[in-house]
Amino acid sequence: MKNPRSRLETSKKPSRHIVSIGCILTGVWVIAHECGHHAFSDYQWLDDTVGLVLHSALLVPYFSWKYSHRRHHSNTGSIEHDEVFVPKLKSGVRSFATYLNNPPGRILTLLVTLTLGWPLYLTFNVSGRYYDRFACHFDPNSPIYSNRERAQIFISDAGILTMFYILFRLAMAKGVTWVLTMYAGPLLIVNGFLVLITFLQHTHPSLPHYDSTEWDWLRGALATIDRDYGILNKVFHNITDTHVTHHLFSTMPHYHAMEATKAIKPILGDYYQFDGTSIFKAMYRETKECIYVDKDEEVKDGVYWYRNKI
Repeated sequence: MKNPRSRLETSKKPSRHIVSIGCILTGVWVIAHECGHHAFSDYQWLDDTVGLVLHSALLVPYFSWKYSHRRHHSNTGSIEHDEVFVPKLKSGVRSFATYLNNPPGRILTLLVTLTLGWPLYLTFNVSGRYYDRFACHFDPNSPIYSNRERAQIFISDAGILTMFYILFRLAMAKGVTWVLTMYAGPLLIVNGFLVLITFLQHTHPSLPHYDSTEWDWLRGALATIDRDYGILNKVFHNITDTHVTHHLFSTMPHYHAMEATKAIKPILGDYYQFDGTSIFKAMYRETKECIYVDKDEEVKDGVYWYRNKI
């Protein structure tokens, strides 16, 4: 008969396994992201091939997200044209936000955001920019894409369908429990980290947003912030602590990002942003402090800052 301590250790192993695989696969996700930026190799066809395989394996529509993410980099910090984590104006805050503006409400918001945020964004454009009709990353006719991009959205969808078929075959061969433990659980970790990393890179009380009267590309690129995830910085190929550099030089491979960050910090001076607050504390603080943006009327009408008074 096993003693209670032995049972406890055994029960901990699957969860450790899931988290460990999820962290490693987040690093794989970052490599696929680099392929979309043409930062993986000198050959576009190789970048797209590797990116399509890796992102499809993680249920990400490669070309679909590549194109929307490119527009995010072209419009970072723009109230009107940025693609993701576009902050609400005060006038756009829903009435139910009042009921969530408390510790239990913030924790609930974080749980929903970290577990469902990524698929909701891909499927329904939740937290994305405003479009005058339904926007979906899986729809070739989505307003997200130009006419010349639409054919490749079909390829992205084919990659996702292929992965679902592979998962079905694995479930038949290994069992549903095996697929849930070895794939679905780690994928939840990947999706959670993806949302968390992106949220904290672009959400901070010190980060401005701009409307069309004040926005330009450099201002937007500098409206990002580096964070410290400890040992996970290396696991995530430093996308976490070199994000400012990434927005300035998005085709730079990740293995040059730390070197470049050290070089540009003295040049940027106060325009370089870093916050070493622990990640758990930061994600709660930003959820509390950054509810919407409002004009900084004391300086310029086109500059917006995060506020939290509803």
